[in-house]
Order: sequence, then C-alpha cells, then structure tokens
Amino acid sequence: MEPVRSPSREPLLWLVATAVFMQMLDTTIVNTALPAMAAGLGEPALRMQAVVIAYSLTVAILIPASGWLADRFGTRRVFMAAIALFTLGSLACAAAQDLGQIVAARVVQGIGGAMLLPVGRLAVLRRFPGADFLRAMSVVTMPGLIGPMIGPVLGGWLVDVASWHWIFLINLPIGVLGLLAAWKIMPDLRPPTVLRFDAVGYVLLAAGMVAVMLALDGLPLRPQSRATLLVVLATGVVLIGLYAQHARRVENALFPPALLRVPSFRVGIGGNLLSRLGSSGMPLMIPLLLQVALGFPASQAGLMMVPVALASLVIKRPAVALIGRFGYRRVLVVNTVLVGASMAGFATITPDTPVAWLAVQFAAFGAVNSLQFTAMNTIALRDLDRGLASSGNSALSMMMMLAMGFGAAIAGGLLALFGGGSGAATGGSVVLPAFQATFLCLGALTALSALVFRRLPDEASPPQG
Repeated sequence: MEPVRSPSREPLLWLVATAVFMQMLDTTIVNTALPAMAAGLGEPALRMQAVVIAYSLTVAILIPASGWLADRFGTRRVFMAAIALFTLGSLACAAAQDLGQIVAARVVQGIGGAMLLPVGRLAVLRRFPGADFLRAMSVVTMPGLIGPMIGPVLGGWLVDVASWHWIFLINLPIGVLGLLAAWKIMPDLRPPTVLRFDAVGYVLLAAGMVAVMLALDGLPLRPQSRATLLVVLATGVVLIGLYAQHARRVENALFPPALLRVPSFRVGIGGNLLSRLGSSGMPLMIPLLLQVALGFPASQAGLMMVPVALASLVIKRPAVALIGRFGYRRVLVVNTVLVGASMAGFATITPDTPVAWLAVQFAAFGAVNSLQFTAMNTIALRDLDRGLASSGNSALSMMMMLAMGFGAAIAGGLLALFGGGSGAATGGSVVLPAFQATFLCLGALTALSALVFRRLPDEASPPQG
C-alpha cells in the first residue's frame, strides 16, 4: 500500500494518538487523587502506592507479549480488545469498594494499557513505512506530551468538585467512541507467518518481576512477614536469572542476549533503571507531600504539577543542543547529579515555603528530569542495528514501566519506614519528617546512577553532519 502524502490527516494516526492520550492522562490523573481515594476506601494515604504499582507492573509484564499478540490475532482485534479492557477496568475502578478491588481493577486496566501503544505503534509502522514513520509518530506522540500536563490538574479539579470516581468514569465515553472508531479505522494487519512465542522465557521473566515487586512493596509494611518476603524476593531474583540462562539457549528469546553486547545499550539500560528507581517515585511523592503533609486541596496540588510538565516540554529542544555540544557521557553524569540534588531539595519544603518558590523547585526538577529521560533513552537505543532495534525498544519500554512500579514501591516503603510503619498518620507535622527523609534517600539513589553513566565512552555524542 502506498503511504499517504499527508500523515497528519490520516484517521489512523489520530485514533492511535487518542489512545496514547487516554493512557497518559490516566497514568498522571491518578496520583493527584490518591489521598481522596484513600479517604473514600478507608485506607491510609501513605500506603496507596499499590494502586500505582498494580498498573505499571501489569503493563511491564505484558509489553513483551503485545507484538506477538498483534501478529497472531491481528492489529484490529487486539487494539479493540485493549480499548475494551482499559474501559472496563476504568468502570471497575470507579465501582471499587476497597483497596483490593481497585488494585484488581487496575490490573485489568493495565492489561489494556499494555497493548494500546505498542499495537498502535506497530499499525502505524506498517501503514507508514520508511521516512514517513517519523513524521507519523510525531503526530501520535504529541497528545502524549499534553496528557501529563492536563492529568494532575483535571484529577485535582474532579476530586474537589465531584469525587475521585470521576477520574475513571471520564474514560468511559472516550473508550466507547474509541471502540467504534477502531472498528472502522484500524486496519487488520498481520504478517504471513507468526514466529513461535517464547512462552517458557515469558513465564520465567514475568514471575520473577512479580515476585521482586511484591517483596519490595511488602518488606517495609509487614515486619511480621519479613522472612517470607525475603524468600519471595530471592525467588524472584532466581527466576530472572533462570530467564537470562534460558535466553542464551533459544533462538526466539523475548530479548536477545546480543542486546547486552552493545555497550551503549548495556550502560544506557542499566543507568536508566537505577536512575528511575528514585525519580519514578516522585509522581507519587509530590501530590502526597502537597496534600497530606502541607494540606493543599487536590485542585491546587494538581496545578502545582503544571510547572513540572511545562519545564519538561521547554527543555526538549535545548536538550539536543546540550548533548550535541558536550556529549552523552558528560551530560548524563552531570545531569544525573542535578536530578538527585533537585529531588533531595524537596526535603527543605515546609508549610512556610512560599508557593512561588515551590513552583521554581518543581520547574527545576521537571527540566533536569526531562533532560535525563531524553539523553538516557536515546543513548540506550542509538547504536542498535535494525535487527535489534525492535526488541531493544520493547526492553526499554518494559524497563520504564517496571521502574515506575519499583519507584513507587521504594518511595512508599521509605515513607512507611521513616514514619514508624504507621501509614495512618495524616497530620502535616507528624508525617513531614518522613517525607523529608524519603526525598533525601530518593535523591541519593538517583545520583548514584551517575557512576553507571561514567562508563560511557567520551565519544558517545550525537553524530555530526
């Protein structure tokens, strides 16, 4: 099929862009509403990280299977199933009566969310081959940049004027319209032959990730079960090690071992994971700090996230120039320390801190964090050849979602640890020291990843010309 001349007018692109927007909006809208959700469900606000972890872990687990599912059943069926599951999961979240129910509903949402972007991107790649793909993806990803700006504001407003249930209910009309549009617009693309799926490797890797996440989330909160959780953690590590051994022996491994033989990918993915273990806890920590420790209403807490999103967008263009002048190694080593320092700087926030200064701190964090993501994501993929590019991109996407869950688990665990294990405390003067200590630890953890990025060669800079 001949590619169209004007990708921006292609209905398929706007269908996929809407799905990306819905997913990104849902990812960011939940964080601002967590304290209100906790109150409605009768749970401590400082233990609501399970809502974030359930979604991100489910997405991370299913990303490696999404491409094979699209090849096996066709892009239209899988994309429509993804929208349906995401919409039904949203309805179940709004109807949840306790934390267990909403966590289960977030898993259903995650199953749908895991397939929305990868399957949509696959359809776009096959519809717009070659040079048109970059232009097409620029249309698809733009709404995804707007979602993180609108999500916290909309979430806070909905909580204040209605209830937390509406952060999920707003997905219902979008989902219904998306299903109708997908039935008419999404092409039913599939290859003539489908490669055999590495089911054994998938089970080993997925089970290992789940075990590690459950252990990290439970260790600080359940001292009486610590021995059991340590066994679960060790089991998860062993399963991931068994997957690594399995991947070396099979031809159709989920992630070919050859990926780790590319130095820039190996350093990029390792530094990416370590860096995000700290910074991925910030979307959970900041709204909780503002509402639980400082007493901000949800709508104002949502507005305070706008400087973060705006600074993230503004820094995108200068980021390319900085990397071009100083190279990836210098930028990542210096900027990683700056990200850690900006996170640790949140430990200085008190109820007396002026709102204007809070906005400056939030914008500074947004700028350096966005520069960090741009540089470390690019260095991880830039040297992969065409045979490894797809699996490398899937590995990076899985790692990003996994780190989001790990980050939430670590941040929530540290809050519980420094709060004396009492997640029920809600008075600002009681919990503020726990927040301050947690920010210091998360900042130090992120700054440590600078040691990984130091292993990049000095010449790791964008090719000139």
